Amino acid sequence: MKHRRLGRSGLSVSEISYGNWITHGDQIEAEVATSCVRTAFDEGITTFDTADVYAGTRAESVLGDALQGVRRESYELFTKVFWPTGPGENDRGLGRKHIIESAHASLRRLKTDHLDLYQAHRYDESVPLEETLRAFEDLVRAGKVLYVGVSEWSAAQIADAVRIAGELGFDRIISNQPQYSMLVRTIEAEVVPTSEKAGISQIVWSPIAQGVLTGKYLPGQPPPGGSRATGGTGAGFISGLLRDDVLTAVQELRPIAADAGLSMAQLAVAWVLQNENVASAIIGASRPEQVTENVRAAGVTLDPALLARIDTVLADVITRG
Repeated sequence: MKHRRLGRSGLSVSEISYGNWITHGDQIEAEVATSCVRTAFDEGITTFDTADVYAGTRAESVLGDALQGVRRESYELFTKVFWPTGPGENDRGLGRKHIIESAHASLRRLKTDHLDLYQAHRYDESVPLEETLRAFEDLVRAGKVLYVGVSEWSAAQIADAVRIAGELGFDRIISNQPQYSMLVRTIEAEVVPTSEKAGISQIVWSPIAQGVLTGKYLPGQPPPGGSRATGGTGAGFISGLLRDDVLTAVQELRPIAADAGLSMAQLAVAWVLQNENVASAIIGASRPEQVTENVRAAGVTLDPALLARIDTVLADVITRG
């Protein structure tokens, strides 16, 4: 496993990180979740990403239990704040009250005294950005958060945050967590150039396009039983990718993966890591073997000719806007 620096900070993260969106506390039992986490450590993963809202806060608790007994200094622990975690008006968003209270709740669930990275899960149009950044700054000054980042922010929003933090003398954000894959390349036009200029890295989610890029979903056929598309939280997210034109194009990646000596999933993860602004690709797993397979994408270099073949095959189904 190789590591990369997160933005211009001194924090190094594993090229592949382990995330528990729609798995821990939802799709898999706690015992299996612990096995996946321990396999991640065995394979060299040191970076773990979650969020307060995943599985109605249960995902943080499951991850916190799975990490017990592991030396805290040996891994990087990330979580997020924004989405509702309760019924009240202040149980959501990026106001000071919710940020501070959610951070404390996450620390309790994760059974730790600090977070290595605390991320704004979305942008909050209803709260002054200065208030949000000051709340994050106070958590940093209190030693409860070491670094701050954002998730799914636009280039303009990132630029505003960097400017305001500079003017007020706050710690600047060092990361953005967007969706990014061979099929979804929205960040390339504006977010990546803005981030590079500001010294911000991407920690990307869904590099395998929620399983579509494994090739297991076939055009004209129902999804395999027990797959993400058949039920649970993930079904709604994956539905937009299960078009026959997308699935047909993905099948054409098989010979490309074979030529690279990789599985389809490994090719997908390796592809996002070719982008120098990507510090880490988040993988999820419902069983330990998936972790073992996907980490083989770390350190892989794909030659320009192979990357061009991928672009040709997927040209008509890539989302860029």
